[in-house]
Amino acid sequence: MLRSVAVVVLDGVAPFELGVLAEVFGTDRTADGLPSYRFDVCSPDRAPVRTSAGFHLVPNADLEPMEEADLVAVPAHNPRITAPAQVHEALRRAAERGAYLFSVCAGAYLLGEAGLLDGRKCTTHWLYVDELQRRHPHAQVRCNSLYVQDGRLLTSAGTAAGIDASLHLVRQEHGSAVATRLARRMVVPPHRDGGQAQYVEAPIPKAPSAPTLEPVLEWLMGRLEQQTTVDDLAARAGMSPRTFARRFRAETGTTPHDWLTNQRVLLARRLLEETGLSVETVADRAGFGDAAALRHHFTRRVGATPHAYRTTFRERAPAC
Repeated sequence: MLRSVAVVVLDGVAPFELGVLAEVFGTDRTADGLPSYRFDVCSPDRAPVRTSAGFHLVPNADLEPMEEADLVAVPAHNPRITAPAQVHEALRRAAERGAYLFSVCAGAYLLGEAGLLDGRKCTTHWLYVDELQRRHPHAQVRCNSLYVQDGRLLTSAGTAAGIDASLHLVRQEHGSAVATRLARRMVVPPHRDGGQAQYVEAPIPKAPSAPTLEPVLEWLMGRLEQQTTVDDLAARAGMSPRTFARRFRAETGTTPHDWLTNQRVLLARRLLEETGLSVETVADRAGFGDAAALRHHFTRRVGATPHAYRTTFRERAPAC
């Protein structure tokens, strides 16, 4: 049973992500019938740390609570700052004795520095997933997850995804009723559907740098709503379909079908955000033909249905 939580902080710690941990695990809500935890904020020698917002924070403990805590958590911090060796060692000892290890956002970098991500499924903020994978090539980084649990290792994406992961852990340890009651007390949903992809900024679709094929791709970008085959594109490029497919992968890194589907999803995202068009009309204008095809490809690539995505991101715009 989860009874004690130790949070390790470094210079550059993000106040919001630390606040998420304090809100879920460090706030006494026993009067509401919710569990309470021993909650310690730790730093080497209990030294003050400067937060990313510029103010200083004075921890209430050194690293000793990390030796016994049921949960050792790492909030986001500046990934360019390397933690002292004693922090890495304390994290490894916590892992060896079977404690939960939990990172929020860029806190995953610290777990990686300690060698705790190799061979493990994990995630972080979508802005940082590529760099995390580069630094730790043996980690199994999931780019479209709000949080990932691999045994006793729990990693979450950016900012509010730490709330999702915390409630997941509470639900796992104390049951759904407790997690739902806590979520209601915090005025947040007990569970959010979808993944990070729905929060990644959707750029205006444009053709990639493809020296040979760029004229064809530019032509195609203006006709995404039309049904176009690889044979059509190959003919326009003056190549055989096989040569075109080979050249396309060499210059774009993917297949014609995958590239076209991705561009259509990007266009659909913008239409859902910026217009009041029906899902059926969005599907038609983005070249999917019908709403079922749009839902299939959109959900697969974005991690949310078109309706759920619009509910979250729809700007106030007139129908057109």
